[in-house]
Amino acid sequence: MKNRKKNSKKGKSSSFSKLSIFQPNKFRFKKSCPLSIKDAPKVDYKNIKLLKRFVSENGKILPSRITNVSQRKQRELSLSIKRARNLALI
Repeated sequence: MKNRKKNSKKGKSSSFSKLSIFQPNKFRFKKSCPLSIKDAPKVDYKNIKLLKRFVSENGKILPSRITNVSQRKQRELSLSIKRARNLALI
């Protein structure tokens, strides 16, 4: 009988086994807050043009994971949006 190589998976690894959804992404960029950079507009309830960028079509405040706003600025934004709603500016 001829010697046959056994097809063992111990030595082999496919390219699919290297990719995993549970591994951290090495090519992720750093997201910077658009309201914390230099020369950024001031968050205020009177600045309707700025506030409308962070409100959905239905009038809901967009989350910071979508808008890339820092936690501190997100709090300021939500407060000023609520004030503008109360005064019927939005």
